[in-house]
Amino acid sequence: MAGSPADDLTFLQAFANLLGAPEPALRLLISILIGYPIVLIHRYTLYCRSPILQHLYFIATGISIALFNYGHNVIHSALCVLAAWLLLLVMGGTLKSVIISFLFQMTYLLVGYYMTGTDTYDIKWSMPHCVLTLRLIALTYDVYDGTKDPAKLSNDQQKTALSIRPSLLEVAAHTYFPASFMVGPQFAMRRYLDFVNGTLVGSERPPCLLPGVLRGGLGLIYLAVYQIGISYLPDAFINSAEYDDLTFWKRHIVVGVWAKITLYKYISCWLIAEGVCIMSGLAFNGRDTDGCMRWDGCRNVKILLWEGSTQFGHLIESFNTNTNAWVAQYVYKRLRFLNNRYISQFAALVFLAVWHGLHSGYYACFFMEFVVINFEKDLASTVNQYPRLLSVLNAGPLKYIKFVILKLYVVVFMGYCLGPFVLLKLHRWWNFYTSLYFSGHIFFAGWPLYAAAVKSVIKAIGGERVRVEKGKKE
Repeated sequence: MAGSPADDLTFLQAFANLLGAPEPALRLLISILIGYPIVLIHRYTLYCRSPILQHLYFIATGISIALFNYGHNVIHSALCVLAAWLLLLVMGGTLKSVIISFLFQMTYLLVGYYMTGTDTYDIKWSMPHCVLTLRLIALTYDVYDGTKDPAKLSNDQQKTALSIRPSLLEVAAHTYFPASFMVGPQFAMRRYLDFVNGTLVGSERPPCLLPGVLRGGLGLIYLAVYQIGISYLPDAFINSAEYDDLTFWKRHIVVGVWAKITLYKYISCWLIAEGVCIMSGLAFNGRDTDGCMRWDGCRNVKILLWEGSTQFGHLIESFNTNTNAWVAQYVYKRLRFLNNRYISQFAALVFLAVWHGLHSGYYACFFMEFVVINFEKDLASTVNQYPRLLSVLNAGPLKYIKFVILKLYVVVFMGYCLGPFVLLKLHRWWNFYTSLYFSGHIFFAGWPLYAAAVKSVIKAIGGERVRVEKGKKE
């Protein structure tokens, strides 16, 4: 498995062609799926045994996966792991170490994007490196938090703070953990150490095989839906003459369906990878009210919320949850000293855009996220002040009509917002928005221009008003 990518190129390329997928994508899928036998071997040979042997096992298997995909380019991840450990060794636990780590790891990632980037989304060494970057930055933050008074830490920080400086073996094993090295999910060093030391679940092998298989199986179903769907609606269709010939409203519907299918690619990978984490025992997250074990500690997508979403806020809450939680903990909440929620939110989205890459499409996408979320929050805060209006909208047939309308709204405009993220280059996503007459920009970014009129209508039909924040009637 650790050979050069050229060793078995012919076989893999032929198999990829048979499946209708790019060869690098097939390598990625194999790399995620092989996590299942890797953690099964660990479960029956190394679970709760020597931590050093476990570290070495995870390093060896994780690096083998990296070599299988990217050959000698594994050196990039190795250099960043070594740099992170040396920084902790020399000045770990200080604010200066956090700043240096942040700047070094992000700069290395961006240079990698520049060196490997093309006009399309690339599965190259820089793809898993973005996962590694967040993990190593968080590590320095956690060691820094470990030097503070626990009483002054937030609940999230108390769960991840490290009172010790991890060894090079621990840093490398956490980074190359085979269940999450390629596509995530993110999890804290503290969770990893508790897992290896047998304090996360316990010394007995946990009953996590079936939950892991079920989660991974769900991922394979989503992967099949994606493969079938993309054969009918490939990315190229959105910039094609056939698409341009559609009527205005049909373009919006097609874009919405295309975006939903496209995102299943990410969801399938996360579900399969999460299944590996569950099967290993790493995803243990305590017990529910009935005393049953919870296995959502590494969950990266909330399927029921995602499929039933009627707001963009639901999409953000349910999609790529580990990365969103990372940004919230290590970027958004760290900017509280600015005392401005909008600046913190904007900075967090800028960070996300930069972290994704240098293509202008990422920035266009996250700009839309910023204006959409603020539109929804402002509108919701207004509607929620009128209990009578809410009771009417949530009763009888109107409840179902409202659901259908909001679901259509989410699907259509999710496609509108996601377009630049997939199309990447300015000329492609500009043509995309031109074909839709910039309808989303007018509707969402133009909200401040017509908000007063909408709020007046709501006030006229809403009845008695209640100040939600104060709980007082007006």
